[in-house]
Amino acid sequence: MRHFRRLPHIFDEGSNLFITWHLAGSLPRERYPPPGKMNSGAAFVWMDRYMDASGDGPLWLAREEIAKIVEDVLHRQECDLHAYVIMPNHVHVLMTPSISPSKLMQSIKGVSAREANKILGISGESFWQHESYDHVVRTAEEFGKIQRYIENNPVKAGLSATPEAYRWSSAWWRELQLAAPPSGGEGSGCGTQDGG
Repeated sequence: MRHFRRLPHIFDEGSNLFITWHLAGSLPRERYPPPGKMNSGAAFVWMDRYMDASGDGPLWLAREEIAKIVEDVLHRQECDLHAYVIMPNHVHVLMTPSISPSKLMQSIKGVSAREANKILGISGESFWQHESYDHVVRTAEEFGKIQRYIENNPVKAGLSATPEAYRWSSAWWRELQLAAPPSGGEGSGCGTQDGG
C-alpha cells in the first residue's frame, strides 16, 4: 500500500506500524530539523525530544477529558493496538492495522478532533497536524525496542516515575487489566495487545 502527502507512506498489509502525530501548531515549521543534516530516524528523535520539552503551542492532550477521547478512539479502531502513549501535545502508537493505515488514521484523527473541538469550543481550525510520522516495524527486537520507547516516553519527559504510573498509556492500561477480575466477555475494537 502506498500513500503520499509530503512524505511517502509505504506499507505491507498486516505490518506492525509505529505512528506518531502531534497537535497542529505544537511543532512550528521553524523548529523542524534542517533538511539534509540528519537521517529520518535522527530527525524523528530530535523532534520528539523537542515535543517532550516544549511548553510552546497547544497542550490540549494534557486535559483529562481530551486525553480520554483520544484513548477511547484508539481502543475502538480496527487494529491490534500493542502500545500507545498520549503526551500533552503528541501521540505515539504501535499497532497492526486491520484496514488501510490511511483510513485508520483518518478515523482516529477525524473522530478525536471533532470530539475534542466540541469540548474546546473550537471550529474552523485544525486540531491535529496533517502529516504523521510512520515506520514499518520489521523485527521482534525492533518491536520490543519501540514498545519500550513509547511506554517510557512520559518517564523521560518527567511526567511520571514509571511507565505504569502514567494514566494515558498502554502500560497503565495493561496494569489495570491485570488487576481487574476476569469478565468472561471479549471487548471489541482495537484492544491493547502485547507482543509482535
